[in-house]
Amino acid sequence: MTSTVARANGENFSGTEPAEKGASTERPVEVNNGTEPLPYGVQRRLEVVQRLQSYQGRADYGAEQTRAAQELGISVRSLQRFQRQYRGRGLEGLKRQERSDQGQPRVSEDWREFILKTYRKGNRGMRATSRAQVAKLVESRAAELGEAEYPSRRSVYRILAPEIKQAEQKQKRRAIGWSGETIKLKTREGIEIDIDYSNQVWQCDHTPADILVVDRQGEVLGRPTLTTVVDTYSRCIMGFHLGMERPSAVVTCLALRHAILPKQYRSGYEPKNLWESYGVPQYLYTDAGSDFTSAHIDQVANSLGIVLCLRRRPAEGGIVERPFGTFNSEFFSTLPGYTTREMKPHLSQIKAEACLTLEQLEGLLVRYIVDNYNQQPDARVGQESRIGRWQSGRMAQASPMDERELDLLLMRQDRRRVYQGGHIRFANLIYQGEYLGGYVGEEVVLRYDPRDITRLYVYRQQGSKDVFLTRAYALNLEAERLSLADAKAISRRLREARESITNQSVLAEVRDRQQFVEDVLAGKIAPAERQAQAPEARDRPEASEPPVERRPLPDIRVYDYDQLRHEYGLTD
Repeated sequence: MTSTVARANGENFSGTEPAEKGASTERPVEVNNGTEPLPYGVQRRLEVVQRLQSYQGRADYGAEQTRAAQELGISVRSLQRFQRQYRGRGLEGLKRQERSDQGQPRVSEDWREFILKTYRKGNRGMRATSRAQVAKLVESRAAELGEAEYPSRRSVYRILAPEIKQAEQKQKRRAIGWSGETIKLKTREGIEIDIDYSNQVWQCDHTPADILVVDRQGEVLGRPTLTTVVDTYSRCIMGFHLGMERPSAVVTCLALRHAILPKQYRSGYEPKNLWESYGVPQYLYTDAGSDFTSAHIDQVANSLGIVLCLRRRPAEGGIVERPFGTFNSEFFSTLPGYTTREMKPHLSQIKAEACLTLEQLEGLLVRYIVDNYNQQPDARVGQESRIGRWQSGRMAQASPMDERELDLLLMRQDRRRVYQGGHIRFANLIYQGEYLGGYVGEEVVLRYDPRDITRLYVYRQQGSKDVFLTRAYALNLEAERLSLADAKAISRRLREARESITNQSVLAEVRDRQQFVEDVLAGKIAPAERQAQAPEARDRPEASEPPVERRPLPDIRVYDYDQLRHEYGLTD
């Protein structure tokens, strides 16, 4: 193709004059010198326009014109404009013309200022306003002002594009674990924390575990709540709490206690590797739930020197929430009683398969975390395991805190009175401990772990402080382990059994009394018989015995044997 010229009738010609009478008298225009290929869009328009010109003067020209416009995806009016431009300018007329104000802002400065100001104000603090919401606010403001012309949604997006890109670049941080990379956490107050070492920032969160547990009698208790504490730098699980209680400040404290103290487990639940992570974090990074913002948590944080930080948005808790998905896919899904939202239609079958107690599930979870999860590398850490990264990234570690000091802050507590013989009643169990015989009648403070209530820590309040007295053990359960959930389940079954017996006796008494009244009214029972059946006459004693004289007991002084031996130098 060396050159192309065109006429209105679509016939080829090589001169500058019409080839025959009746043809268009418009001067042909050279449109391509043959050195550059035509763009696909221009080529398609050229083919359609030239084909359409062959239909001029025919009866079906209108139908063909409509079909040609549909083929190009434009209106008939736009096609007619292309035809006029093609007759006058050749192929140049088939090219789309750019606007004269191309690249120039077509939105007033007042609207631009309103759009940017609305977006920035809507994304302060914990708020998050999208560009679509800003476009709606623009439309609302235009309606309020009575303006028919206002920025379209596309114009709003175009104005906000640099603002959004700048914000994304500012917040974007590559994952930790690679050379020269760091992670930053931003708090609700706008403080940025650079994560540089282990035990710098811990994160804590709760989730219902996707598994059903049973009590010791095999009855289903429900889904336990799993609370985990994760070190942000290493992604190592520092500690957890598994129980039937709902998420609360007390549950958070129990999980922190487990994370802070060195880990020790009884025989039978010992993992192959050591769970060496412990300590006190510098920051605790959580969401704004009441289980993390209560006065109790504030008091604990102040006592331990922990700075509480709140996430700006719930979506920024991926580090602590990601292990939950891993636990479900790798651990809970392999156990009997596993349940998810999709398995609700089969809940009865799942309940029938559930057979793990809370204690057994906790032992399996400890083994999985220590010997499996913490031993694996995180996807953003490289080849170093989570526990290995925690060890290499920790600073000078202080000595472990005293367990009794943490009990005062982090363990669940209750109050009970000491009975005769130094006994304490709690959760329908009877406890006994050394030295409690000297505090009969006094109210003491009990602190306990709901996962094992066979052992209580007994404190006595002196002024504003609680002083540790002794440990109290459940009678006949010294070698056993009983959770608070199991104890409540046992109490519930006993209560239901008593209520069933009581209801039967009540119904029998009501039925017999009603029958007795009917017999009396019908004259079936004589007065003598009524008197004989009267409970007052039957139960009345023939003679009252004189009251027993009660003498006051002498004062009893209780001595601490170990303390006496120490004072008089009798110690070994």
